[in-house]
Amino acid sequence: MTSKNPETLALHAGWRRDSATNAVAVPIYQTTSFQFDSTEHASNLFGLKELGNIYTRIMNPTQDAFEQRIAALEGGVAALALASGQAASAFSVQNLARAGDNIVSSTDLYGGTWNLFANTLKDQGIEVRFVDPTDPEAFRRATDDKTRAYYAETLPNPKLIPFPIAEVAAIGRSFGIPLIMDNTAAPLLVRPFDHGAAVVMYSATKYIGGHGTSIGGVVIDGGNFDWEAHPARQPLLNQPDPSYHGAVWSQAVKPLGPIAYILKMRVTLLRDLGAAIAPFNSFLFLQGIETLPLRMRAHSENALAVAKFLAGRKDVSRVIHPSQHIGAAAERTAKYLPRGMGGLCGFELASGADAGRKFIDALKMFYHVANIGDARSLAIHPASTTHSQLTAEEQAATGVTPGYVRLSVGIEHIDDIIADLSQALDAAQG
Repeated sequence: MTSKNPETLALHAGWRRDSATNAVAVPIYQTTSFQFDSTEHASNLFGLKELGNIYTRIMNPTQDAFEQRIAALEGGVAALALASGQAASAFSVQNLARAGDNIVSSTDLYGGTWNLFANTLKDQGIEVRFVDPTDPEAFRRATDDKTRAYYAETLPNPKLIPFPIAEVAAIGRSFGIPLIMDNTAAPLLVRPFDHGAAVVMYSATKYIGGHGTSIGGVVIDGGNFDWEAHPARQPLLNQPDPSYHGAVWSQAVKPLGPIAYILKMRVTLLRDLGAAIAPFNSFLFLQGIETLPLRMRAHSENALAVAKFLAGRKDVSRVIHPSQHIGAAAERTAKYLPRGMGGLCGFELASGADAGRKFIDALKMFYHVANIGDARSLAIHPASTTHSQLTAEEQAATGVTPGYVRLSVGIEHIDDIIADLSQALDAAQG
């Protein structure tokens, strides 16, 4: 597939037909194991002399088609699908950092990621240093000899201020530190590799799937980072790995291409921790990708209309949407979101948290769920749900206030979306 257009890649990249049956749709290979052609073939697969299917915990043909398609859309060289977005976040860091190491992360994170970084990784001996992304130089100041990666969200929820990808990626590359970008909220709208990121990850559960049917995650290797340039900075890729016969990953995979990062993740972390994606979920994510370009346009258009509507309401004290930013935040929006501003929109009611709860309970078409990115419209009160396990100070750092309401605007007709919001806002004031 030579096209670089996302509408075409979403339908054709990574798959043409099944070689055995000529089936056009990707089959669901619901199997645990794969027959080896010979003992030599088996030995070559386990020794990484050639790539192929061994066991579905590590790879599967349905999964492979999904990985190839998402890598093509992102402009990466290879991808690894996982059981959840949380697994993707954890693996993307654990692939580079071990006990005694640290990463530097943006404060503007999904609540589940913050908890993973601040508590679970801390318990594993990996320190996460949180810095304010409004100043890219904060990443440089937080860096020391044990810093292995930078991490951020492209369009962080709830602030919805685009992250300065190019600026922080450049700082990282001067040290030999890769920038890992969580692009969950902005697929196709932003391609972080184009701005210097080394790794991109998604919770595929959200916009990639689009229908609220499947849990999954995916990590994409940009193939654009020189892991050998600063070998002391990246010991897990440049020192012998005792878990795989002493393989030095930056060297061992060269005949296979610039895929050291993602292949190590597959044959060590995925092999050992087992966060494997189900073949059926890979199949469902492929169905979602086919309409992703159309859905992202519709999400963006509807969310922009919702932001304008909310901004005109006297009972709304603040609207959080990229179109509402001013100053440096507006400049970042223009730089990183020229293709659309995504489907998320937040707001605060002038009469506070109680009115926010009344608003949620009064909604009729919007679903009250914890997810984002469904084709249908969704709403939630983050302080009492998705970010409830954070302290008040941590909630404030991520941008969650007591009265904040988050909307994930769907692809329904905009008149119906506005009508439901309008009646719920009226009810909240009653």
